[in-house]
Order: sequence, then structure tokens, then C-alpha cells
Amino acid sequence: MKIAISGKGGVGKTTIMALLAGELQKQGQKVLVIDADPSPHMAETLGIKDTEQIKPIAEMGALLAERAGKTAGSPFYNLNPEVNDLLRDFMLEQDGIRLMILGAVQTAEGGCACPENHVLRKMLKKMLLTADEVVLLDMEAGVEHLGRGTVAGADCLLIVTIPSRSGIRTALKIKKMADDVKIPRVCFIGNLVRDQDDKNFLEQELGERPLVFFPDSQAVRRAERTEQPIITLQEGIEEVPKQLIKQLLAKD
Repeated sequence: MKIAISGKGGVGKTTIMALLAGELQKQGQKVLVIDADPSPHMAETLGIKDTEQIKPIAEMGALLAERAGKTAGSPFYNLNPEVNDLLRDFMLEQDGIRLMILGAVQTAEGGCACPENHVLRKMLKKMLLTADEVVLLDMEAGVEHLGRGTVAGADCLLIVTIPSRSGIRTALKIKKMADDVKIPRVCFIGNLVRDQDDKNFLEQELGERPLVFFPDSQAVRRAERTEQPIITLQEGIEEVPKQLIKQLLAKD
């Protein structure tokens, strides 16, 4: 099962992905989490130690340029870069969960980061297509990643939204683009939901009922503020991660 997650910035997609990873691990699944957000912080959310020593691969410009075969002043680069050793050497593991921090190339000299992003996309595609565990992919916020085809190989896209019109507008845009690129399964997830009115609002505006509703949890907020790993939470989320996994498996 290869699951990607997206949504408007600030809707809590990284928190939900960490909770999902923790529940899958508790159920005995092997889990690979890929952090492909331009501002990655999945390591802290999962409680990975020594996060200050972790550098996203996207920030290793010289390494990416070398793998792409990029030379100064040349418009040509290697369309089939070797990435197997990068997948091996830059993988972190803790308590049965593996983490790869890709990040995303934002800028480059001359205004084009095509070769570097090509290497990142090759790594991402390889992990999605060849991994023998559950893969959870934390995407950047918004819709641009779908236009670049960076979720090719995902079985399911979870679109997180909160009960706000701006969050729902972004969620609907993401769903349209996901349908256009033919991701097999696209599902909405409600987050920061306080009451039945919030649930009704989301269902009405989205045109369908989200798979699950994550509560507006004081425990989650407190954990984030005190830098407690979200994955260790035992309260404030009720049984929602279990319900989400059950829903995903029921649709297989």
C-alpha cells in the first residue's frame, strides 16, 4: 500500500501521517515514511533523534547535480541517474519505522532546477514502485506537486482539509488534479473537527463524506508546542488512526 497525503498548508497533514505511521507500526506493519515537503519536519513529529544533523537530500546541490550529470553551461543532463545507493545511505530507522527526507529543490543558479528535481523524482518513483512495506508520502502543501507528477505510483491520495472555505477550495483543486492524473483512489480526511456542525459542513462542501474526522485535539496541540513526538500520543485522537486504516483496507 502506497499512500500520499496533501492539503492546504497548516491543515495538519504531517501530524496525521505520523499518527498513521505509528498505528501501522503498532499493528506489525513495516513502514517507510517519505518526507517530500520543502520544509520537512516529519523527523521531529516521529521523534527521530538528532534531527539537527539531518539534511534533506534536496539541499545537497552538488550531489544531485553530479548524479544528474549536469555540467556548467550545458542544457543536457542524465535522464537515468543512479539512485540505489542514495536510497540505502540516506535512510533513517527508529522503532521499526524508516524515514527518507527528500525535501524539495526550491531554487537553482540560472533559475532552473530541472536536473536536481529529476534525481529527486527518480528516487521517489523508485521507492514508491519497489518498496516492500507500507509507504507513506508526505507531500508539499498545495497543488503544484500533482502537476509535476511526483505522486506517480501512489495507490491512494489522502487530501486533508479543515472546516474552512479556503481549506476546502484547495482540497477540491487537489482532487480535480488527482483525478486528472488518474491516481487510483482519492479520499478526503477532515481535521480539527470540533462538532457535528463541522462534520456536516465538510460533507456538504466537499460533496462527499470524508473517510474519517480527526478531532481538534488539545493533546495534539500541546505535544506540538512542547516538541513531544506526535507518534507517542495516547489521548486526544480517540480511535481515528485505527478507523482510517480500517477504511483504507476495506477499499482495497
